Amino acid sequence: MTKSFVHYDKYVSPVGPLYFIFSGKILSGVSFTKPDKVPFREGSTPAGFLKEIAGYFRGSIKSFKQKTVFLQGTEFEKDVWRTLNEIPFGETRTYKWVAERIGRPGASRAVGQALSKNPIPIVIPCHRVIESDGSMGGYSSGVHTKVRLLELEYYSIQQTDKTM
Repeated sequence: MTKSFVHYDKYVSPVGPLYFIFSGKILSGVSFTKPDKVPFREGSTPAGFLKEIAGYFRGSIKSFKQKTVFLQGTEFEKDVWRTLNEIPFGETRTYKWVAERIGRPGASRAVGQALSKNPIPIVIPCHRVIESDGSMGGYSSGVHTKVRLLELEYYSIQQTDKTM
């Protein structure tokens, strides 16, 4: 039996370098900064996920099939993160919407805190959550990255609509 190990791999994306962290073949993290060597070692990203992420940045893939796992986080945080996959590609929802969706309508601020700890950004699309007044809110790697991701999704939808 092969023992699975945690490893990372660098990917150069339109929003800068990304580091994919895998527990065996399951994605457990996406980082905008290089992980510390310990407990990680360098490895390679599964080819199927490389195709998915490249397709995402081209706008041809709207959701990910790559298996993911949360190796950390409270049950509340995990509920918030799982709910993010309900937000369609190219659309946004509010912190309040997420709070209501998980059955905690008064927890908008706690949702924001959970989103700031999302270990798998982009794949688990926390960038699609904005303030009720339409302002961006925060993002773990900076609002400029959040805006860029939303623009990539929005403009790829616009291109798709023009070709139909």
